[in-house]
Amino acid sequence: MIAAVKKYWPLHLMILPGFLLVLVYSYGPMAGLIIAFKKFMPNKGIWGSPWIGWDNFEFVLSLPDTSQIIRNTIIIALMKMIAGMIVPIFAALMLNEVRKAVFKRTVQTLIYLPHFLSWIILGGILIDILSPSQGIVNKLLGVFGVDPVFFLGDNRWFRFTLVFSDIWKEFGFSTIVYLAALTSINPVLYEAAEIDGANRLRQTWHVTLPGMLPIIVLLGTLSLGNVLNAGFDQVFNLYSIPVYETGDIIDTYVYRVGIQKAQYGIATAIGLFKSVVSLLFISLSYVLAYRFANYRIF
Repeated sequence: MIAAVKKYWPLHLMILPGFLLVLVYSYGPMAGLIIAFKKFMPNKGIWGSPWIGWDNFEFVLSLPDTSQIIRNTIIIALMKMIAGMIVPIFAALMLNEVRKAVFKRTVQTLIYLPHFLSWIILGGILIDILSPSQGIVNKLLGVFGVDPVFFLGDNRWFRFTLVFSDIWKEFGFSTIVYLAALTSINPVLYEAAEIDGANRLRQTWHVTLPGMLPIIVLLGTLSLGNVLNAGFDQVFNLYSIPVYETGDIIDTYVYRVGIQKAQYGIATAIGLFKSVVSLLFISLSYVLAYRFANYRIF
């Protein structure tokens, strides 16, 4: 081992800055998780605050909003995960059929651009275009005789608006992954299918999709780790009090309780609960990825 360290010390030295950043900003703050088991008082500090054990967790579980918030988080996250796989796969299949390289690259660039915009910018854009009074979407609906829809203020529409806007922002990035998977498919398989009389649709069904299946399974299983991540940045910039019933998620609730109401112990308890559950799902996702897609980290 010492010989290996001596041989590869430049590589270890190169990774040292990243290791220190993770150590200081990711692992160091984990010591503050002890706040979840204390009645935190800022004037006494973390170590001087009285220990109360599991009281914060019991209080959180007794709140009437807890089940609703967890349900909202899971529903929104699952909707995003499912749509976030179907749309990029469909887009990649469509782009794969394009023969004009210039048009293909142009479309790829256009659908990829929203990925680089923050939700602060996109949130402002969506608020403007989805406005029930002045938004362009409702004006277009009015042409067809449809009454104005309050997409960001109606519980019936808010979740679908979240999912649609998230897909619009991110599906271009995911499409690139699937397009890369398509390049690994042997062209001989298409030639053989064409000789057998398969049209383009049959070739897609029997050659393209099976060739993409390993990466589909891999990304699908790895996405399980995000089952409690419904997207804080997006929801925080788009939601409001009228849609708390269907749009309030764990992360936004932690923000309101911990930052706005200064109930640090309760907020830490909720965050710790989410982290533990997410860790279990991430572990499960890697086990499934190794079993069904032969993917492993170590």
